[in-house]
Amino acid sequence: MWKIVIIDDDRQVLQGMKQAIPWDELNAEWAGEAMNGADGLEVIHNVQPDIVMTDIYMPVMNGLDMIERLREEKFGGKIIILSGYSDFEYARQALRLEVADYLSKPVSLSTLKEVLGRSLGQLAQEEESRVRQDELERKLMTYEPFIEKEWVKTAVSGALDHTFRSDELLPEDCRYWRSCRHAVIGIEVVRDVRASQLSIPDWNLFRFAIGNIVTEIAAGQAEAYEYTELAGTRSALVLHPPKEQSERETAEKLEELGKQLIDSMRNYLKLTIRVGIGTVKSDWRDIPDSTEEAFRAIELKRQPAAGGYEVYTGILGTAPEEGASAAMRPVKFYSEVAGAIKTSQQSLANDIVDEYICRLEHEQDVTPDYLQRTASELWGIIAYSLYDVGMVLDDLFPDVQLPEELAVLTRPAHMGEWLKSKIAVICSSREWRGNSKHRQAVDFMIQYIHEHYVEDMTLADLADKVFISRNYLSIIFKNMTGETFNNYLTRVRIEKAKELLMERKMLVYEVAEQVGYKNVPYFSTLFKKFTGMNPTELAK
Repeated sequence: MWKIVIIDDDRQVLQGMKQAIPWDELNAEWAGEAMNGADGLEVIHNVQPDIVMTDIYMPVMNGLDMIERLREEKFGGKIIILSGYSDFEYARQALRLEVADYLSKPVSLSTLKEVLGRSLGQLAQEEESRVRQDELERKLMTYEPFIEKEWVKTAVSGALDHTFRSDELLPEDCRYWRSCRHAVIGIEVVRDVRASQLSIPDWNLFRFAIGNIVTEIAAGQAEAYEYTELAGTRSALVLHPPKEQSERETAEKLEELGKQLIDSMRNYLKLTIRVGIGTVKSDWRDIPDSTEEAFRAIELKRQPAAGGYEVYTGILGTAPEEGASAAMRPVKFYSEVAGAIKTSQQSLANDIVDEYICRLEHEQDVTPDYLQRTASELWGIIAYSLYDVGMVLDDLFPDVQLPEELAVLTRPAHMGEWLKSKIAVICSSREWRGNSKHRQAVDFMIQYIHEHYVEDMTLADLADKVFISRNYLSIIFKNMTGETFNNYLTRVRIEKAKELLMERKMLVYEVAEQVGYKNVPYFSTLFKKFTGMNPTELAK
């Protein structure tokens, strides 16, 4: 219901307006009245009307002075002047004060109705616009952590658009990058038999477990760091060594951190990883170079650490390898093309491939070995990326003979044609599940579950956060993860409970509470269902 206040020093005008205005038809109500500008201000302050209709000549304070005060106070409603004087100077002042309309007395009922209807229509449009803006801001606040992580990912991989590569546009949490050094530790999960046999739900759990382990170890070694997942089985840890730290000391600390990561993945997850260390950079815009060096070191197995650890070190100023110019940025290429395929953007994926192939063709001495190895790596990265959206690459290409297909890739154009043919099959597949918006929603949900599993949460709660209906979100989540929301939440809680029980620092009921269960017998039942043993057996 819209609220209208009328201010006029003629009581007959006030009474007449009350009777003449079609209140129900306009969905409006009489909210107050006054007979001078000073009293009018008080009424307006008290009731906060949507429309103020006022005379100009009034005692104590005239209408124009009152309007000027309202404008100084940022009054957001509409103001209509209803005056017995048709003076040009008054009209000019009214225009300066941005009144909605200027009517001369006497005014016909049809004119009054038209002016009020037009002003209320404008208010309705402005209100709708405010609601949309508020909803957009709520969405941005909801997705802000996710957006910032995506920014870090693009900055680390080299995919950040050049227009955002300025100190002023750094996200708030990354502004300290301007005053420190940077080094990237590249992490690659070895695609051995165990890793290759992981189901989609299991891979999602392991992905978050890897992130938790990396960040926990990094937190004990560094004051500031960022962890981000890259394409497929790759991820990166960005560290910021103190400027006063010597190069040798920095190298030793990074190498020791790499060893800890390898040990922890082996002990806790039974996964084998390789670690590459990029050189230290003084400018955050050079972080992608450190990323490239880290993964190139893994690829070339350059300078392994002592003791059998697969920790490899990039060397500043050395040629990466014949046919493998650092300018080609395969990490950026892998990230961009895998991201486009995941969101079923075939045209974008083809453009990314064309651009990369064009750059390869302008490089000297690009060898068939380099092309075949790049294609093989990308095939694995695409396979693991599609896991995220519920697809199995081998099911799409059941008869593929990968070694034979790779063997004929002897020129960049051959690799481009091969990649684009695979992209066409993937993006046109009827098995494709979900678009980019849905992928973002599910990514946010998974992240939220892993960060808030202790809290009570329902699918309806998360549906409100991602602005998708509960029933539809249930279908999207099941399609993209391979299991229901409740089952996924339970698995996350049980996996965390296993970690806590293996530490043998808490009793079973304490562990149950730590992972979100107040009913211990119910927790024990779920634990046995998912692990095949009672929690008391694991705690012994």
